[in-house]
Amino acid sequence: MIIDLRSDTVTKPTKKMLEAMFNAKVGDDVFNEDPTIIALEKKVAKLFGKESALFCPSGTMTNQIAIKIHTQPGDEVLCDATAHIYNYEGGGISFNSGVQAKLIQGERGRISAKQIEESINPTFDWLTKTSLVAIENTANRAGGSYYSLKQMQELASVCKKNKLKYHLDGARIFNAIVENNYTTKQLGSLFNSISVCLSKGLGAPAGSVLVGDADFIKQARRVRKVFGGGMRQAGYIAAAGIYALDNHIQRLKEDHKRAKQLAKTMSKLSYIDNILPVDTNILIFNLNNKLSPEKFVKQLSDKNIKAVGFGKQAIRFVTHLDFTDDMLTKVEKTLKSIK
Repeated sequence: MIIDLRSDTVTKPTKKMLEAMFNAKVGDDVFNEDPTIIALEKKVAKLFGKESALFCPSGTMTNQIAIKIHTQPGDEVLCDATAHIYNYEGGGISFNSGVQAKLIQGERGRISAKQIEESINPTFDWLTKTSLVAIENTANRAGGSYYSLKQMQELASVCKKNKLKYHLDGARIFNAIVENNYTTKQLGSLFNSISVCLSKGLGAPAGSVLVGDADFIKQARRVRKVFGGGMRQAGYIAAAGIYALDNHIQRLKEDHKRAKQLAKTMSKLSYIDNILPVDTNILIFNLNNKLSPEKFVKQLSDKNIKAVGFGKQAIRFVTHLDFTDDMLTKVEKTLKSIK
């Protein structure tokens, strides 16, 4: 038995998800003729109270399309220093859109309305034009922390006041939603665009959906094609996304529970220096100097447990659909045996 804690992207489709995929009706999506993709896009748009949506191969693409549309070359996007769009999208901000990022040191990946106001450039010719605010919810590199509705509303107010576009990287947005009392429609009312990933906690094999108003998505379809994201009979993948949205949202709480249990066990281990607060399904911890990340990962690997380093002495565990209670018990036992 292999236990994979490297990411929640490692899940395999369930039997029922596979059945939904095999039974999907498909067409050519570049011609906008794939009925299952159209159904998924309508479903997600309605879920967030938006006019339209676009299915894309990845969350990186949906984020990059949004940045491209919301900015002009020479502009500036404001985001947290840990943001996925800055750290893990291959320099796409500058490569694809010709804009730069102004990094804000938020609190566990979350930037505040005050910080945004203080970071907006005056309209001098020699300064970059601040045109976009992008936030990530939940914040991957910050250990799965999430924004409250009030925090996002305050940011929205600042953006509206200063005529800035507001984008949500919702790679794990449903992990945030099940831990809070806000709804998808409340989120949709705040943002100009939202990227919704289907291939992480929801367990689909691939795909993300970008939502916004009709004109925005019309532009997004063209940019998707330019980026090489036009797909043909991709309804087989879209069917997995529909199934995931119908069946895998509330079960995310199980992943959170297991991550918190792991943190509780690890807090008692002598080789653990510190653990970031665990809010959702991401557990980031630092080893003390007596144990190297390489040795730690190797000892786990010897027990058929996969993990990755996440910094100098840091390790990240991510719980997910394919991580069971039996696996949790084995991981706890293994962690207690490491020296």
